[in-house]
Amino acid sequence: MDKKLLKNGMFSWFELQTSDVAGAKKFYKALFGWRTTETKMPGMKYTAISVGTEQVAGMMSLPPQAKKMPPQWGVYITVDDVDATVKKAAKLGGKVVVPPQDIPGVGRFSVLLDPQGAMLSVITYAN
Repeated sequence: MDKKLLKNGMFSWFELQTSDVAGAKKFYKALFGWRTTETKMPGMKYTAISVGTEQVAGMMSLPPQAKKMPPQWGVYITVDDVDATVKKAAKLGGKVVVPPQDIPGVGRFSVLLDPQGAMLSVITYAN
């Protein structure tokens, strides 16, 4: 991952949650020439997406708590402190969808809704 994207407030990762990972892989490979690699993540199958040698995004099956949602792309924005950002977002009228939690070997993240209802994820990467 490009270290420039690890600054507070920068978009750093993109992720597709879908009901058909195999179909999505086929579509995006044909459309953009993306290369996909299965990656080990605790308790789930995860597919990393690369353009050339650079990993730029990922895809996964819709998690059980999101089964009623349509497939969608999500964004991760790097922050210096996930917990502090979540508290600040709540004070500013945002809502917490997934409370702060750790992704082993990756970092700490949370999923939020802004006051208008747009979803975003915030993340602090492990060093």
